[in-house]
Amino acid sequence: GLQAIATAKRLGAVIEASDVRPAVKEQIESLGAKFLDVPFITDEEREIAQGVGGYARQMPADWMRRQAELVHERAKQADIIITTALIPGRKAPVLISEDTVKAMKPGSVILDMAVDQGGNCPLSESGKTVIKHGVHIIGEGNLAALLSADASALYARNVLDFLKLIVNPEGGLAINLEDDIVAATLLCHAGEVLRK
Repeated sequence: GLQAIATAKRLGAVIEASDVRPAVKEQIESLGAKFLDVPFITDEEREIAQGVGGYARQMPADWMRRQAELVHERAKQADIIITTALIPGRKAPVLISEDTVKAMKPGSVILDMAVDQGGNCPLSESGKTVIKHGVHIIGEGNLAALLSADASALYARNVLDFLKLIVNPEGGLAINLEDDIVAATLLCHAGEVLRK
């Protein structure tokens, strides 16, 4: 969640975020996002919100109702909602109800990263992008795993393109000092250090 906030902020987005754990408020605000605060009314809510080992615990039904009302109102204006809420050993809490999806702007996007544990949106489907009530719902629980293959392919392509600049068709080394890329990456040539 925090990484999504940081990335979106760098791209110029206006961000609002919510979390049950009070300690996360400062982290959210330090990244430039507005914290959507759902006040604690009871001592039980305050105690549960502390979490265990850095993870949230299941909040009482009344607090979840208040959070759902706040999220519903804010979701009406959102272009993108990213959900990552998980509770170890339990089904993911529903944060974006079908009624909330119905109230969102057509063309809005929900990225449900908790989909593999039941999802933060009941309309999400694991490994699929679906359109419900005009809203694109991406059900991807392990988004980071998808990036490594793309990053590896991109790196391999860049290495291949670079090798084409310094290897002739016969497979021998052919350094073209006139090529800007080759010249910029060449550290030594003909026994002399060119760059330190």
